[in-house]
Amino acid sequence: MTEDRAHLRRAVAVVGAGPAGLIAAETLAAAGVVVSLYERMPSAGRRLLMAGRGGLNLTHSEPLPAFLERYGPARDRLAPAIEAFPPAALRAWAEGLGQETFVGSSGRVFPRAMKASPLLRAWLGRLQERGVHLGLRQEWQGWDGAGRPLFRGPEGAVEAVPADALLLALGGASWPRLGADGGWVPLLRERGVAVAPLRPANCGVALAWSETFRSRFAGTPLKNVALRIGDSRVRGEAMVADYGLEGGAVYALSASLRDAVERDGRAPLSLDLRPDLSEAALAGRLARVGGAASLANLLRKGAGLTPVAANLLREALPSPPRDPRSLAAAIKALPLAATGVQPLERAISAAGGLAWSELDEGFMLRRLPGVFAAGEMLDWEAPTGGYLLQACFATGLAAARGMLAWLSARG
Repeated sequence: MTEDRAHLRRAVAVVGAGPAGLIAAETLAAAGVVVSLYERMPSAGRRLLMAGRGGLNLTHSEPLPAFLERYGPARDRLAPAIEAFPPAALRAWAEGLGQETFVGSSGRVFPRAMKASPLLRAWLGRLQERGVHLGLRQEWQGWDGAGRPLFRGPEGAVEAVPADALLLALGGASWPRLGADGGWVPLLRERGVAVAPLRPANCGVALAWSETFRSRFAGTPLKNVALRIGDSRVRGEAMVADYGLEGGAVYALSASLRDAVERDGRAPLSLDLRPDLSEAALAGRLARVGGAASLANLLRKGAGLTPVAANLLREALPSPPRDPRSLAAAIKALPLAATGVQPLERAISAAGGLAWSELDEGFMLRRLPGVFAAGEMLDWEAPTGGYLLQACFATGLAAARGMLAWLSARG
C-alpha cells in the first residue's frame, strides 16, 4: 500500500499475547486492519507454553450442549461465541497451522505433537506474514487525556499509541510470573467499569495432614477416586500435596470448595476410594477376607486399596470400623474437611473479572466505545479439560469480529 492510501486502513491495538489476543490479532489482520499487538512479557504465549508442558489440551470432544454447561453461570453469555467457534473449528484452525489433533481416551483434544511450541511458532509466523507488529515488554498503562492507549516500555518510558480501537486480552491473575497479574483491574475501575473480584479457580484445597502422612505421601497420586461436595460428584484422579489435595478431580470441584470455604470457613468433602464398586459389593469382599484379618490386610486384600489410600483412611479415621458394612461405608464416603484453597497466584486459572453487564453483544465496553475485551479477564470460569482454552479462543475471535463490525459502522 502506498503512503498516500494508508489513511484508508484502520489501525488497532491488541493488548495481551495469549490465546485470546493472538487469535484476535490474526482475525483483525486477515480483515485488512493494521494490528499492533502488545505484550508485557519478553515473549508471546508464555502461559500457552506452560500449559503445554504436560500435553496441550486445546479443547474437548463432548457434545456441544454438555460442553457449554461446563461454564456454569456464564454459559448463556459465552454460548454465542463458542457456538460461532466450536471445538471442531478450533481443531480445524490448529490443523491449518500444520498441527494435526487427536482425541484422547478422556475425550480431551490434543495436537499430535502434544507440546505447544510447534503450534505457537507456526502461529507467530502466520501473524508476521499478515503484518502484525508484535511489541514485547510493553505494559499497558491506561489512556492519556486524548483517549490514546499508553504503554510503558522496558526502559520505563511511557508513550501514547494512536489507535482507532483497542482490544484488551489481559488474562486474570493466576500464574503472575507468566504475565497475568491483574494490573488492569484498577485501570478499568477508575473509568467506572465494574470488575468482580478475581479469585482462584482450578486450584488445590488445604487439608490438615499429620506430619507423618505428609512426609510419606506428598506427591503420591490417588488414582480412580471420586470426590463429592454437596450434590456435585467428580470421578478421576487427585494428588496428595504437602498442603492438601490437588489434581483434576479436585480442580473440577474447586469452585464449590472455594465458595464453601469463603462462606463457612470450611468445606466438607467426601472421598470415595473405590468408585468402581458398590458399597454392598465392597462389604462382601471385606467379609470374605474374614474378621480375624488385620486392618492392613482388610484394606489391601478385601478393599484393594493402595498404600496411600489405606493410609488416607487411617488419617481421616484414626479408629476405622472393622465390621465389613461400616468399613465399606467409610471407604465409599471418607469424610474430609477442606480449610482453604490455594491462593490466586498458585491457581491454574482465575474466577471473577470484567462484569458481563459492562459488555455489549460485540464484546465492547459500554462505557468505553471502541474498547473491547476477551479471554480470561472476563467474568467466567470453567474446569480444566480444554474448556479454558476454548473460551479464550472463542471470545478473542468474537471480540475481534465485534471490533470489525464497529469499525465498519463508523465508515
